[in-house]
Amino acid sequence: MTVSDIIERFLLDTLGDELSVNFNRNELAAYFAVAPSQINYVLATRFTPERGYVIESRRGGGGSITLIKVNENADDVLIGYIDKTLSDGIEYGKACQIIDRLCEDGIFTQSEGRLVKAAISDKALLAPTVAKNKLRGSILKSVLLETLKTHDDNE
Repeated sequence: MTVSDIIERFLLDTLGDELSVNFNRNELAAYFAVAPSQINYVLATRFTPERGYVIESRRGGGGSITLIKVNENADDVLIGYIDKTLSDGIEYGKACQIIDRLCEDGIFTQSEGRLVKAAISDKALLAPTVAKNKLRGSILKSVLLETLKTHDDNE
């Protein structure tokens, strides 16, 4: 387990069932004996909008940060990804974060998530490198639109 994993777990445990948690970046860095930039790295890579989080920070005040868990319904999440995230294409890592969130939210099963990840992987996309992100975004958009239709039919 890496230091980033430990910091992420600590923040998730601190958040618990709450929708937000406030902390001081410098104090958290001192607690884990890491540079404040390590805290920034964990926040930037592990607590992204694709994973359902928003980070608010205040300048001054010693690095006060609020970590917020976005509580949206499944349809809003899907529509948000379709409208904003996928239009210009998407990198594989970001696409995996979206799929992981959909699995965590119960929209996809773990098996469905693995299948979609396989379908949009660089290995599966037999296209020039410059076209892969656009193609991946198009495929994921189609999958999410179909998921939205299926989700609406089940309600």
